[in-house]
Amino acid sequence: MFVRWDDLTLDGGQQRRLPGYRDEATLRRFDAPEALQTRFWEVRARSILNRVPEQSRMPFRWTINPYRGCSHACTYCASGDTRVLLADGRTRPLADIEIGAEIYGTVRTGAHRRFVVTRVLDKWSSIKPAFAVTLEDGTELITSEDHRFLTARGWKHVIGTGSGRHQRPHLTPNSKLLGTGGCVAPPVVDDDYRRGYLRGVIRGDGHLGSYLYQRPRRATSEAHRFRLALADTEALTRARGYLTCLGVLTSEFALSAAAGNRRGMSAIRPQSRASVERVSELIRWPILPSLSWIRGFLAGIFDAEGSHSLHTLRIANADPEMLAWVRACLARLGFDYAVEPRANRNGLTCIRLRGGLPERMRYLLGTDPAITRKRTIEGDALKTGARLRVVSIRPLGMTQRLYDLTTGTGDFIANGVVSHNCFARPTHTYLGFNAGRDFEREIVVKVNAPELLRTELARRSWRHEHVALGTNTDPYQWVEGRYRLMEGIWEALRDAANPCSVLTKSPLLLRDLRLMLQIAQRTSFTACLSIPTLDEKAWRETEPHTPHPRARLEAVAELNRSGIAAGVLIAPLMPGINDSARQLEPLLARAEAAGATSVGGVALHLRGETREVFMSWLAAKRPDLLKRYRELYRRGAYAPRQERERLAQLVRRRERPSGPRAVEPAPAPARQGAPAAPGEGRIARQGTLF
Repeated sequence: MFVRWDDLTLDGGQQRRLPGYRDEATLRRFDAPEALQTRFWEVRARSILNRVPEQSRMPFRWTINPYRGCSHACTYCASGDTRVLLADGRTRPLADIEIGAEIYGTVRTGAHRRFVVTRVLDKWSSIKPAFAVTLEDGTELITSEDHRFLTARGWKHVIGTGSGRHQRPHLTPNSKLLGTGGCVAPPVVDDDYRRGYLRGVIRGDGHLGSYLYQRPRRATSEAHRFRLALADTEALTRARGYLTCLGVLTSEFALSAAAGNRRGMSAIRPQSRASVERVSELIRWPILPSLSWIRGFLAGIFDAEGSHSLHTLRIANADPEMLAWVRACLARLGFDYAVEPRANRNGLTCIRLRGGLPERMRYLLGTDPAITRKRTIEGDALKTGARLRVVSIRPLGMTQRLYDLTTGTGDFIANGVVSHNCFARPTHTYLGFNAGRDFEREIVVKVNAPELLRTELARRSWRHEHVALGTNTDPYQWVEGRYRLMEGIWEALRDAANPCSVLTKSPLLLRDLRLMLQIAQRTSFTACLSIPTLDEKAWRETEPHTPHPRARLEAVAELNRSGIAAGVLIAPLMPGINDSARQLEPLLARAEAAGATSVGGVALHLRGETREVFMSWLAAKRPDLLKRYRELYRRGAYAPRQERERLAQLVRRRERPSGPRAVEPAPAPARQGAPAAPGEGRIARQGTLF
């Protein structure tokens, strides 16, 4: 891969402070197709040898990561009861949002940001000091000081830090936030709400009545009929459920089939005279309607006779009594409306809601109609007259559990305003992100890694333990082609005669073959290429930004021809994705042909944030496997032992006498002494999938 590094520039020619680092960092960008969305933070790290946590199952205790992802200061930011706008037009408390859920975010299209449906990729929580931001419309936002909201003048943190030109943009009284506005809690579904909903939907679209008819040679008979027919099954299902709850059993039947542009229609009906009489009783006009009944009625009449298109919400009806009740109920809830008579002989009249998107959202959220398609705001421009001016910002003087999300758009709508994502990922690896993650990439480059490593290796306290590279972030991701940090790192390890190994997905490591050979002459050194599959489709879906698997196998062959012990790690092994004989046999054969000194097979493990990222990828790409993986990993980061052993056996059973020796994942070694390097007996490191 060739990148036009001649176009590398300082961002604004200034030093910046990177969250998590006390010293200033140089922020760079460059003009290349691979990096238009990427920023590089050049920092001088204070340490480079990282100790692997004791609870980890890795067969080594020390690692080096010259590159790391960084966070966008906004971490663990909002209260758990903050209501997030879902793709179906409803809201749910932030604490209850699940990975993979579809919610609303925004994207810039032309001159405006517009609302779009996006997917939740990750979620975090932590306990932090809480602040209350009060808006002009009475909305109170409980957040951390680091959280960012979208204002008329860009993204701003709740509280500013630093001073002078280093102070970050932050909210002040009179800052104008952007969003939908109109965020209210959903109605309580009690019997009054159910009765109101049934009154609206049945009087709007149902048929209820009793009549007499003559029967041949028999006495006159009285018939009682009730039928509710709707093309939208959501409203029909809700009405049927409410009737059942209130003591009326109904049966559903197909009234008409779909034909051309006309949708099919289903209907419900009761089976007895007593049921029809009960329906008549339930939908009587109340003498003094409660607020709950009013909300239910407005939801029901909207499902039956309402429309929401071209940024306008209307309710149409020809019955003067129904229209009078609609107007009265709207007025009771404080809505402004316009009456628009139509030139129809039947007296059809439309009632149009005024007030733009904030009032439409207040209506939809506060009454909760059943039909999802009528609640969409997708494609609407983010330009509203909502009263979202900041009135006050105050510390609550207490810590609180706060939450944050990562979404595909980089933001989400919470309590009616646009909130920024949290991108803090302790294990961010830059390569392999493939779950629709369209956000700014932030890469931290530890530019002093080589000289810092020399200093740490020379300390008297250093015991020359094995050091493994490629455990969190791939040291040979494509940006290494510019910074060339690995050359200095290998030189430091060579001069200290320190045992080491490398795991990577990239053939770029061949650039440093000369240095690796020098290390191998002085101490133990092995290399391993992570290759989960040769299947073209599986590779493109799971690792679209990595070098081709065949190129990695060619690197294994070249390393072995040159005298470097190089193996293949089939990792991660993912049930239902790359664990079939059809996929493994060609890979094992190619590894043998490449002279691989070892072949390891490691089951997928989902540690920390990686778990949620992978689950969201499954929801988007392989929903058929989502239930299976939730069951496999319900108790933690690792699959059950039986499943791990099954996956490991896939390699052992296919071992050929003349081929590479199969290796097994191993538990962490004893703390004393240097562990075996990957490829020298056991491999337990999973290749980074994301």
